[in-house]
Parts: sequence; C-alpha cells; structure tokens
Amino acid sequence: MAQTAVEIARGVRAGELDPVQVTEEALARIAAADGVVGAFRRVRFAEARAEAAEVAARSDLASLPLAGVPVAVKDVTEVAGEYMGWGSEAGPRTLADADGLIASRLRAAGAVIVGLTRVPELCVFPTSDDPDGIARNPRNPSFTAGGSSGGSAAAVAAGLVPIAHGTDGLGSIRLPAGMCGIVGLKPGRDVVREDTPGWFGLSTHGPLATTAADAALLMSVLADRPDWATVATPGAQRIATSTQVPFTRAPLPRPLRATVDQAADLLRASGHSVDSATPAYPLRALGGLVARWFAGPAEQVAGSFDLSRLQPRTRVHVRLGRLTSRLVTDRARDEWQAIAARFFESHDVLVTPTLATLPVKARRWHRESWLANAVPSSRVASFTGPWNLAGYPALSVPVARHPVHDLAMCVQLVARPGGEPVLLGLAAELESANPWPRTV
Repeated sequence: MAQTAVEIARGVRAGELDPVQVTEEALARIAAADGVVGAFRRVRFAEARAEAAEVAARSDLASLPLAGVPVAVKDVTEVAGEYMGWGSEAGPRTLADADGLIASRLRAAGAVIVGLTRVPELCVFPTSDDPDGIARNPRNPSFTAGGSSGGSAAAVAAGLVPIAHGTDGLGSIRLPAGMCGIVGLKPGRDVVREDTPGWFGLSTHGPLATTAADAALLMSVLADRPDWATVATPGAQRIATSTQVPFTRAPLPRPLRATVDQAADLLRASGHSVDSATPAYPLRALGGLVARWFAGPAEQVAGSFDLSRLQPRTRVHVRLGRLTSRLVTDRARDEWQAIAARFFESHDVLVTPTLATLPVKARRWHRESWLANAVPSSRVASFTGPWNLAGYPALSVPVARHPVHDLAMCVQLVARPGGEPVLLGLAAELESANPWPRTV
C-alpha cells in the first residue's frame, strides 16, 4: 500500500526517502492505473521528475511540511507552464507564466505536482467526465467518482497520490470524497483567501486524503496555517445528528440513514454527547444557492470562453445564469447564517449523510441534456450545498459500506466558523475507532 503524505514527508525530511524515487513510484502507479480510473486530464511526467530533483536539492528540505510528497491539483487553478482546462474545449489555452496561490503554497511546502485532475465543464455538475475520459470510482468503476473534484478524489482513492487539491462550491470536495470513501474537507469562508472567490463566495479550496492526518497536513499548507498540521484530539463535543433532507424532505435511502446512526454510536462511545436535531433550513437559502449555481459559471465564461463550443448542457446553464444573476443578493445568505448561528449555540457539530442519494453510474454525462444532469445533481448534493452558502467548514468521512454495492457510506460533519481542527479531530477519532480501507 502506498505511504501516506505524513509518512512520505517525514521520510524525505529524515533523508530516508528520495523525492525523485517517490515521484517515480507515483508516476508508475498513474501510468498503470489511470487508463481505468480516468483521474487526470494531464500527467506531468517530465515536469514532475524535474520538480522532484529540485526538491531533493533544496537547502531547507529538512523543514518542508510536504517534502517530496506527490500531489494532484484540480484543473482550475494556475500552475506555471500549464493552462487551466476547466473540463472544457471552449476556454483559452494560454499557459500560465507563474503559479497561482495554490501551486505556490504547495511548491513552497516541498510538494511535487504530478498532474492536473479531471473535472466536469466549468465544475457545474457532480460527475467528472469530458470528451477524453471519465473519472470513475476506484472502488467500483461502474459508478462515478463524483464531482466536481472527481478526478482528485479518484486519484487519492486509487492510491495514485496520497493527497490532492480540490475546490468545493456546492459539495465538490465532499461529494466525491463521499462517493470514493476518502476524507474531504471544505474549509470555512475566507480560510483560503482569494481576491475573487468563485461562484459569488460559495467556492473554496480544500484537501482530499485517505486519512485525517493527511487532510490536516494539506489543509495547513493550503490555508497557510502551520498550527493546523497536526490533528488534535477534540474535547467532548455536543453533537447533533440529522437525516432530514434539507428543503425537500425527500426520502433518504436506508443505508445512508444507518450510516449516520453508526457514526452517532461511534462518537458517543468516544465521549461526546449526541442527540437528534435539525437546523431550520429556510427556503430562501435554497433560492440563494440555485441563483449562485447558475450565475457563477455564467459570470466566469463571459468574454473568455467560446459559447458555441460549450457542451449543450453547459450552454443551457449559462443562459439560465444570465437570467438569474440579478437574484444573487446577500439577503438569503444573511438569513441562513443567522439561523445556522442560532443552531450552533446549542450544538458544536452537526452530523448528516454526505450524499442524499446513492451515486450515479459512470458514463459520458457531458453528452446528456441539462435536465438529465441537473435532476440527479441537485438531489445528491442536498446536504452539502447549504454549508457553502453559510460559509461553515464541513468534512466528509467514511464510516460504512453499502450492503449491496461496493461503495463507501460517509457522513458529513459541520462545525461553526473556525471549527476545522475540531472536524479533523473527530474524523481521526472515527478513523481510529472504525478503520476504513485507505485505497483500493
């Protein structure tokens, strides 16, 4: 089994591992398996080898938090010498002349960027396929790896890399983490601060990993918070569980409900108080989410993408976004934040299912109509989206297996702003009490 990021970095810092050899092994795993997994839009074979050699020669090698760790980066951020694909054939192909915020922090920490991962066009839908490939769930390749960080999740779950970068606008880290059975953290608003946050403030950067410790390490680098690098044991928390699907109260599959019950038992056994409680999700928040989901991509493509070359489903989405952009206001967000704050006065953490439905099958969803994509997308993301609007940190962690399909069953943990270390600590407790298979 491939080593964790924590183990690799520790070995490289101690001179026990060679960054070049570590990178070669990761590239070999990618070459052997990605034809099936479909995680990468581009593998940086030559560039990664050169970067690994540079890391090995650094004078500060012994102090680098991600020393020699191979990492995959979602294809939505600037990497020097690469173009941002955004899963689209309609966008510009201008090569970045410098690293953006994410790549800069990864390289400064000693990571080696081995490739750019597959995403759906403009990251609109929770299935990651494009004309060149399909990101599949490594545990059961007949199912999607999710999206929009599906390529990153697939790369980690398949053991191709120990950690990967993702972004999350309505669940785009947590949904693929939940489908692939790994840890995925969406930090709170402005934890990874950007000049122009995506989707009118819904989207943020975060880690995907196979362990809570690896997720904490990568999160500490992305957020420039070295104090978050080590998982701390949380004190006794007041935990609420809820299986009520937000807004619609749609029926929830029994295995997803049972997974929340299992997580509750594990957390109770770890010394936390657990009861059942559900936030009063306001319908206005649903409107605020939908307006941003439409208007965010529409704003992004204006002036830089060839609309005639967008996928048909995306063209429809962009047209709707132009109509709904005027509906993006702070009113819905502010109302929901006030309700969430009241809920978290009497609770420290909320536990829900990560997914509201089982994952869909892996296929070329980009060839389907907008409606065929939108219906399953909006249903599966019911539990994750509200916390993007609120700006609260939320994490997906595996707990169980589906009784029929070879799929992970995961729960979402939500905390008030600043609660990322608490979420990671609880994830580590669940991992210790209920170990899960790290990779396939």
